[in-house]
Amino acid sequence: MSSRRHFLAHAPAGLIGATALASAQTPPPPGTPPTFGTAPAAGPAVTSATFAEAEKLMRVQLSEAERALAASTWPSSLAGLADRRDGPRRITIPETVAPASQWNPALGRTGLGPARNRFVRSAGPVPPLPADDADIAHAPVTLLSRWIETRAITSERLTRLYLARIARLDTKLRSVITLTADHALAQAAQADREIAAGRYRGPLHGIPYGLKDLLDTAGIPTTYGAEPFRHRVPAADAVVVKRLQAAGAVLLAKLSLGALAMNDVWFGGQTMNPWLPEEGSSGSSAGPGAATAAGLVGFAIGSETGGSIIGPSMRCGLTGLRPTFGRVPRTGAMTLCWSLDKLGPMTRSVEDAMLVLQAISGPDAGDTGSVPARLHFDARASVKGLKVGYVPAWMDQAPAIDVDRQALAMVRQLGMQPVPVQLPAWPYDSLNLILFAEAAAAFEDLTLSHGVDQLGMQLPDAWPNFFRMSRFLSAVDFVQADRLRRMVAQEMARLMGEVDLLLVPSMREEMLTLSNHTGHPSLTLRTGFTTVTEARSDWAPDPARPAPKFASPRRVPHGVTLIGRLFEEGVLAQAGLALERAAGVAGERPPGF
Repeated sequence: MSSRRHFLAHAPAGLIGATALASAQTPPPPGTPPTFGTAPAAGPAVTSATFAEAEKLMRVQLSEAERALAASTWPSSLAGLADRRDGPRRITIPETVAPASQWNPALGRTGLGPARNRFVRSAGPVPPLPADDADIAHAPVTLLSRWIETRAITSERLTRLYLARIARLDTKLRSVITLTADHALAQAAQADREIAAGRYRGPLHGIPYGLKDLLDTAGIPTTYGAEPFRHRVPAADAVVVKRLQAAGAVLLAKLSLGALAMNDVWFGGQTMNPWLPEEGSSGSSAGPGAATAAGLVGFAIGSETGGSIIGPSMRCGLTGLRPTFGRVPRTGAMTLCWSLDKLGPMTRSVEDAMLVLQAISGPDAGDTGSVPARLHFDARASVKGLKVGYVPAWMDQAPAIDVDRQALAMVRQLGMQPVPVQLPAWPYDSLNLILFAEAAAAFEDLTLSHGVDQLGMQLPDAWPNFFRMSRFLSAVDFVQADRLRRMVAQEMARLMGEVDLLLVPSMREEMLTLSNHTGHPSLTLRTGFTTVTEARSDWAPDPARPAPKFASPRRVPHGVTLIGRLFEEGVLAQAGLALERAAGVAGERPPGF
């Protein structure tokens, strides 16, 4: 075998072609092992010029002889590896099949996270039900649940209250793709009957909520916000939906997302920010961000692959919790990137996020990336002594502003210990090769069939262009990015061994990228306000689509992001609760909503 391969490597190109043809026609002697480079020719003809042009994409350089050799042997050596897609043994891979290689953020380490489950809610007197419906609508789940539990309000009344607000206000926001009014009222009536009979299921019982429209709902459209899927109706509920139903929550609406989970434009238009209706709500969890901030739902479920919970939470002034990769199962959710996608709550308070996380945590056999993970949260626990890491240079550079620096000062005032830390100056953005390759694989059929041509956004930085370009990414570079990912995860393990959590500017690109790839949990919460004189956008600047400018500055919410150790969302939430109380701005709501 070695001599045959030596021959293939050093023989003249023309002779190789003739030899390959002969070997395909003449059976080898019995007992001859298979070799590379002797398969039947497949695919279109290629020449040295083909490789010369391809080198520009792959960023390699071959000699003329090397190009000639590659061109003559490609059809019988590597072209056949695409047989799965366009050969005689073509096979369609079902969308439910995940890659064999799975990302494990634990890197083989054991004993991560809390040793046992423990969940302690905040205590104290429950304020009376407000007379103003808007005050009820904007109340956190922490209070809504107490009012429902004590029957100060019924689930049906609360559901009708939210339905009326959606009818009156969502024309300004475009956050709802599918309203599930009849379904919600039936669930609310059932919740009221159960609670009246003493069968209270817990803090989500009777609470109306919304789902980012990439989670399957049986008999209810799940559109991915994209034109090719706008009439898609699943037969079964996603696991997270089943768990929320088991908790007694009331599904009120399927909420918008940027098409196929990018930014904030879907087939119904752009979802807008209730704090600044001239700008988008950010994406891709655009609807969950806008609807929760505007008091149209009690809470929402979003998803994040590269910032899709953090972005809308930051812009809309919410609390967004991105759980550790693997804690919340994605069975029945649209796949964008198998090794990066995460589902999590978007709420109006830190404790709300933990109430929801408790209900949806836990592995499921349908998600090969999900793992058992215990949850320890005590709303009354002290945060004194917690070590909060921060990168000093980041706090003095954009996108950090005074609100970020004030939050860091609050850390010290609350008895936590700020600890300066550093990260290596590595090319973290190169990790996004993994995102683009996996996303292009997830939507390969849609791309090759030109279904992506139906998407409204055909911009340079929109999915259709990235799906097409990603066909030309190098498999070798993908593996190298995966190896860099392990290095980054090892570095984060070292860093998180020195501190309990990190405080970072929410839109710091390096941390958005690296923490999503390492799978660490994040909590984004409002800690103040700032002003802007121009609308913000998730899209690259485009002179043909200038952002609106304002003659006088506009006041908008601003917050920080906390990054926690793997599976230690409880510690994140305890620190977040302390910051939320110290900042004292979580209760303020957008004017006009």
